[in-house]
Amino acid sequence: MSSTDTKTHSPEAVKRASVVDLRSDTVTKPSPEMRRAMMEAEVGDDVYGEDPTINRLEHRAAEIFGREAAILVPTGTMGNQIAIKIHTRPGQEIICEERAHIKDYEMAMLAQFSGCLPRTVAGEKGIPTWKQIQRKIQPPTYYIAQTGLIALENTHNMAGGTVIPIETINDICDGAHSVKLPVHMDGARVFNASAALGKPVSEITKNVDSVMFCLSKGLGAPVGSLLVGSKEFIRMARIYRKSLGGGMRQAGILAAAGLIALEQGPKRLHDDHGNAKHVAERLADIRGINIDAATVQTNIVIFDVSGTGMDTADFARKLAEKNVLASGISPELMRIVTHLDVDRAACDHAVNMIEEICA
Repeated sequence: MSSTDTKTHSPEAVKRASVVDLRSDTVTKPSPEMRRAMMEAEVGDDVYGEDPTINRLEHRAAEIFGREAAILVPTGTMGNQIAIKIHTRPGQEIICEERAHIKDYEMAMLAQFSGCLPRTVAGEKGIPTWKQIQRKIQPPTYYIAQTGLIALENTHNMAGGTVIPIETINDICDGAHSVKLPVHMDGARVFNASAALGKPVSEITKNVDSVMFCLSKGLGAPVGSLLVGSKEFIRMARIYRKSLGGGMRQAGILAAAGLIALEQGPKRLHDDHGNAKHVAERLADIRGINIDAATVQTNIVIFDVSGTGMDTADFARKLAEKNVLASGISPELMRIVTHLDVDRAACDHAVNMIEEICA
């Protein structure tokens, strides 16, 4: 459903809509304000540091996170992998949660690009503790690959958008820094964590060494992520961004939309969270669906459909036939992600279609 439509949608109107797309918050369309800003953006060559709109976006991102500098990258994957490259050297291990995005969904780039391997911990609801991490840090023995980095994911995608408490982040950072290990945060949806906790992102991330966050997820921009850190860290990031083909030249047309997303997007994330909780509570009442609605904290809902007698491929296909799109993340588990282009009525319509499938 288009973000340009500000009217309240009745159930009948929703039924007439072409598609309710709940596969991800990456599917949002740029608003008319973003499109105008993109068309009118002042641009220059960013590889030379001359794009004023990108420079403004990077400065504002650094300011919001309380950091010295920031850099715009095309994708969150690129931002994460640049950070890993800077923090590590080939032959090291990276400690992360066992379902981390950097391990499962970034094309093994931590091995391809940085020559590192993951050493995983099984965090409860995707949230590791310092005690768990500490056990995985390798001793300084010449015949064992050494630990080079600790990576956190906040919110945790495959754990259902769970939020790492600030106290847990700080405990991990204090422990890591005491043994001279850096901490990187994959904060693709860190503004969702901020909305859930009622705390600014600068407070949530103040003790980690670097943060990547996405403009193109819940914040609603069509393209882009940012990596924030110290001036020296971002100087190195520009080198690696270029080596990965991320020098985008006159990309101020993208940064213009990103500025609007950065300033306005966080203000309405609580709507997505409310819709996700509502969907989860309704799903819990459907026979064959297994979900604990109390665990839903942000905009991601993961539920088990094995009780319906269908696997997720069949379930997603039947939903698509009813013009509702959702994703299977395993043979048993479906994922729904709420975002600015689906309102409460659209969410209710999607659940109604799930009820029909399960009837």
